[in-house]
Amino acid sequence: MSSAVYHFGLYELDTDRRRLSRDGRQVLLEPQALALLCHLVEHRDRVVPTKELLGAMGCEPTDETALAGWLRATLHAVGDSDTRQQSIRTVGRQGYQFVAPTTVPSAAAPPASRIPAPTAGAEADHEVIRFSRSADGTRIAYATTGHGPPLVKTANWLTHLDLDRTTPMWKHWFDGLTRGRQLIRYDERGCGLSDWTVPHFALDDLIDDLDSVVDAVGLDRFPLLGVSQGGAVAVAYAARRPERVSHLILTSAYARGPQVRAQNDAERDAAEVDLNIARAGWRSQESSFLRYFASQFLADATPAEWDAFTAYQRQTTSPANGLRFLEEFARIDVSGVADQVSCPTLIVHARQDARVPVAQALELATLIPDSRLILLESRNHLFTADDPAWPTFLTHLYNFLSE
Repeated sequence: MSSAVYHFGLYELDTDRRRLSRDGRQVLLEPQALALLCHLVEHRDRVVPTKELLGAMGCEPTDETALAGWLRATLHAVGDSDTRQQSIRTVGRQGYQFVAPTTVPSAAAPPASRIPAPTAGAEADHEVIRFSRSADGTRIAYATTGHGPPLVKTANWLTHLDLDRTTPMWKHWFDGLTRGRQLIRYDERGCGLSDWTVPHFALDDLIDDLDSVVDAVGLDRFPLLGVSQGGAVAVAYAARRPERVSHLILTSAYARGPQVRAQNDAERDAAEVDLNIARAGWRSQESSFLRYFASQFLADATPAEWDAFTAYQRQTTSPANGLRFLEEFARIDVSGVADQVSCPTLIVHARQDARVPVAQALELATLIPDSRLILLESRNHLFTADDPAWPTFLTHLYNFLSE
């Protein structure tokens, strides 16, 4: 994808940040529709075939019903309709073409994009989003927030650098993790501002992605935080790059995905049912399935908060990639390398975690040498801002990093 800011009529489209604005105000558009618009604008010199558009959106080549829905949303966003096609024109059975007069004030986007400062937290007021290239060429979006010694956070389910600081699920993490430190985080391949269309999604790729980010930031040695599925990546990275990781912090983490750790027929059936419910939700976008999924992450939240979590997830990636994430992390296994972690390790877990059983924290503590385990009274997989466990977690984290 080229890096530019395009202007047409009253609109501005930033293809790097995947942001559409009208008269300076952001036009809210779901990621698939934004991916469709970006691809059409970037290839406005020709008619783009349907299958190519579906690929750019991260959809299956035959899913033309999904394309029709996202196309309607895109048309509406730029002031078009099925009959009024001043910006996006349907060309017979060939495909679609962006036809609005377009200017590109900057031939290439600058290496960094400034994000409006948040209202809370003086240390989190400074944030820059940049992009690195992983070993296979995948574009990885990363952000640096705050000032001070670094704290690197591995990617986890699911993030969007340009949205995370305003969503209730993550907002408090920025205030908490940037107290006297610079937080470095990134969007996983396949979601957020990183490339959505990726050749593969193996553990080696995820380690390469993290390497590309810390190399781009210029870090030699740093503490590493892994949350939820990001914990497995953090363990594998610390084992493979012992010279780079000074401290390892794992929260709500696991070494083995649910399909791998199932030890009997009942556990295997439960893991398959859980995965099938999540699959059904992502394929159909049915709110009841997705609400069940959200309730495992935020057990003490309200139904409205579950719905907000679901809406946020829809903005972070495509249904096809959502399924891919679920299936890949259901069978991830870093238990064989956990004993190679040589840095001091802190493991924090909620006793009643509804998504990842506390037994997984006990397993990590058993496998990783020089590790310490702290269990907190909570049911939430992701600590919320009003969870009593949240400030306790931060206290343990900062005490550990100060050692």
